Amino acid sequence: MATNKSKYLFSGVLSAIIWGFFAIPLRNLKAYPSEQILYYRIFTSLVVIWLAIFLFRKKELKKDIRYFKQITLRERRVIISQVIGATVLLVLNWYTFIYAINNVSIKSGAFAYMVCPLITAFGGFVILKEHLYRVQIIALVLATASILMLATGSLIEVTWSVIIAALYAFYLIIQRKMKNLDKLNVLAVQISIAVLLMLPFFIYQHTGLPTETGFWLNVTLIAVLFTVIPLFLSLFALVGIPSSTLGIIIYINPIIAFTVAILYFNEKIDPHQLMAYLLLLFAVFLFNWNMIKDMLTFKRK
Repeated sequence: MATNKSKYLFSGVLSAIIWGFFAIPLRNLKAYPSEQILYYRIFTSLVVIWLAIFLFRKKELKKDIRYFKQITLRERRVIISQVIGATVLLVLNWYTFIYAINNVSIKSGAFAYMVCPLITAFGGFVILKEHLYRVQIIALVLATASILMLATGSLIEVTWSVIIAALYAFYLIIQRKMKNLDKLNVLAVQISIAVLLMLPFFIYQHTGLPTETGFWLNVTLIAVLFTVIPLFLSLFALVGIPSSTLGIIIYINPIIAFTVAILYFNEKIDPHQLMAYLLLLFAVFLFNWNMIKDMLTFKRK
């Protein structure tokens, strides 16, 4: 049983590790406008994700098409509105993340994905009426305090972090409401819609295709290694481990991102920021305490 679960656990950990290094290819494209990186990330991801679905996931695609045909017109409209709403949030999240990494700081992007699950939980509590334990409410208060601490030091950084996190958090909340569709198929449709939304802007701003080999290598790397592959891995992980366990694992991402920012890109962190990050880390630990306790109890059995 443990051996069977280990491959799913490994997939979840690997997806979080991969996303932790996302800043490196993005910084390689720092000379290019953020919107140009976004356009080509979306266009390249479209080709890669549909190719992957047609090669490896035809069964899931056919199943979703059958389901969509069987449901009522009202249910179809709800799904379409959810998909379009989620697509807008995802595109804005991608753009703000790219801009922040290349024009604000890598720390702002890392901080966003540490606070994002907490915002998602708060959104789930307010919008979806999901239950929160008292200790989790205390954790959210501490997380808010850490954000306010960072805001007194660098208002610009924390503003970008909260915008990035909020966009992705509400994207996840909408995704959570779409329970009967394969997540990868939904993502493929969302990327297709994103292409249609971005195409007019791309045509208006188009000044010719980039000719530098480095640009295309990094964009392809972003589309394949930092978009489709980790999504495949995280979806595969959810086959064998609970989403709550994956929720803990995902914190590997911002921890690596902070390490990359400080050690690889030599971004400075002052004592005030360090205190705020440690408070947030404690809030994350506290918020997930019941989950961590269950995981530790399960291991001892």
